[in-house]
Amino acid sequence: MKATELLRRRIPYTEAAFAELVLWQLPAPLPGSSHSYKYRLAYVVAGVSVLRYDNESGKGDHRHFRDKESRYAFDDVDKLLASFQRDIERINREDSDS
Repeated sequence: MKATELLRRRIPYTEAAFAELVLWQLPAPLPGSSHSYKYRLAYVVAGVSVLRYDNESGKGDHRHFRDKESRYAFDDVDKLLASFQRDIERINREDSDS
């Protein structure tokens, strides 16, 4: 079995901001992950990636929030997407308060 693309979507938020979501089902987990998904979720504002959730071979699940990288505890796809959406809302709220 090869990788199967489950999701590929670009969601515009404003003229300058969009989210890009890409998710694959893999035949086996990547090294560093305990699940069989490969994903890349990004929120881009004015050409800058301010938020990214991804997993890469050997590095495992992690999140880039502005300039900081931290581990992400993957439970399932629904929780991943909900966490990503909450972080987008947080960024938009914080930036509108500036």
